[in-house]
Amino acid sequence: MYTLLSGLVRYMLKKDEYNILILGLDNAGKTTLLEHTKIKFTSGYTGKPFHKITATIGLNIGKISAMGVELLFWDLGGQDELQSLWDKYYSECHGIVYVVDSLDENRVDDSRLAFEKMITNEHLIGVPLLFLCNKQDMQGCLSVNQIREAFSDSATKMGKRDCSVRGVSALHGQGIEDAIVWLTQAVVKNNETRPPINKDD
Repeated sequence: MYTLLSGLVRYMLKKDEYNILILGLDNAGKTTLLEHTKIKFTSGYTGKPFHKITATIGLNIGKISAMGVELLFWDLGGQDELQSLWDKYYSECHGIVYVVDSLDENRVDDSRLAFEKMITNEHLIGVPLLFLCNKQDMQGCLSVNQIREAFSDSATKMGKRDCSVRGVSALHGQGIEDAIVWLTQAVVKNNETRPPINKDD
C-alpha cells in the first residue's frame, strides 16, 4: 500500500522537463546568465562569485523550476573549436538561448555566422529562440536595434518559430527573469512538436 501511495505522490509531483541550450561566442556572458537565472529561480541559491567565472571548456549544466515545469540548461562553450560540438545537442533540445556580446562590436559578424549555422540546422526546425543582447548595462555597447540590424539577413533563415529579442545584463540580472518566463511559455506551447522529457513517462 505504501509503495502504491508513494508512487502516486511521485507521479502527481512529477514535473515536465525541457532541455534548453545556451549558445553564443566565448565571453558573451552565457555562464553568468545561467548563474543569475539559477539565483532568480532557485530559492536560497546565492550563486558563485561572478568574478570567478571563467571561459566554459565543454559545458555547464543547471536546472531551475519555473511555472510548474523544469528547465535543464546546457551552457556550451563558444570557442571556435567547441562550436562544432553544438549540433550534438540539437535533436534533444526544446529551446535555444543565443547570447550576443553587445560590447564586442568587432565580433558581431562572427557571432552572426555562428548563429546562422546553428539556426539553419534541420534538427532545430521550429524550436523556440530567445535571442539576448547581453551587457546592455555597459557604456559604449551596441543597442538592441543595432544588433538586430547586424543580424537582419539571418531573419529569413530562421523559419517559423517563436522568437524574442531582448536586451539584458547577465552580470546584474537585468531583464533575465522576464526573458526566462517568456522562454518557458514558448517551450510549453511547443510541446506537441517537442514533447517534454517526462510527458509520457
